[in-house]
Amino acid sequence: MTDEQMRLSKDIVADGFGLIAAAGYINNEGGQAIADAATELIEGGCGTLLIDLDGTRIINSIGVSILLEIMEKLLEDKGRLAFCNLTPTISKTFEIMGLVQYATVYPDRDTARAALAGDAAV
Repeated sequence: MTDEQMRLSKDIVADGFGLIAAAGYINNEGGQAIADAATELIEGGCGTLLIDLDGTRIINSIGVSILLEIMEKLLEDKGRLAFCNLTPTISKTFEIMGLVQYATVYPDRDTARAALAGDAAV
């Protein structure tokens, strides 16, 4: 498996709280895989999503635009999106593209889960 292939898992962590773990290149294909997983979780009742990007080193503009679409969907539904385990490069990209204005960024999964788990039940 090359670094460019997306590895993805999704899980419902708590009532209303979904987790997507993505590793690999977030381009049109990787971004779409994340969007599909997000859609399944949202349709399953998750209003809070955490996307863990541990193992993701690069994201292109199409990948960012797909993440923005997920964010817009959650905001329309009064949901919440968060990210964790961002590389410095991806963190800077998210700042430049404005994702951090509407999504929270946490340093790691444990911190994010502790912060978000209580909010998801609300």
